[in-house]
Amino acid sequence: MFCKECGKEYSEQSAFCPNCGVSTSNETRGAVWSSGRLIISILSMVLCLIIAFQSCAAGLSNAMQENGATSGTSGMMLAFCMLLAGIIGAVTRNSKSQIVTMIPAGFYWFGTLLTFGTGSTYGDLPVWGGFSFVFGLVFVIAGLKMKKA
Repeated sequence: MFCKECGKEYSEQSAFCPNCGVSTSNETRGAVWSSGRLIISILSMVLCLIIAFQSCAAGLSNAMQENGATSGTSGMMLAFCMLLAGIIGAVTRNSKSQIVTMIPAGFYWFGTLLTFGTGSTYGDLPVWGGFSFVFGLVFVIAGLKMKKA
């Protein structure tokens, strides 16, 4: 086999390139993406609580003002999508399947869609939607990287 970094030949049983010392296994890259998915999943579940609390406050404010705004409901739906994506992402963090990696991204991006045009009475909602989009993007990139590995 040939090293991807320096191009020198090495034995298939070798864990490191004898010339440059780079790991010859793709497991290191997989572990980084697995850890990243776990961190984002946990962060997503924590943010779910914050978003749900803010959404309840926004919904109560909308009801008291009778303004017909739906930002509180949209926020609760985003929180639910982030919770589902976080749970699925944490449970499947070590999966090498590209489809399984993309499922949380679908939930994150669906939640993002719910935040478009809803910032009039709940100004933080588009910000949380942006976080949700970025989280989904990380899961897509992880899925593509894991497939290459």
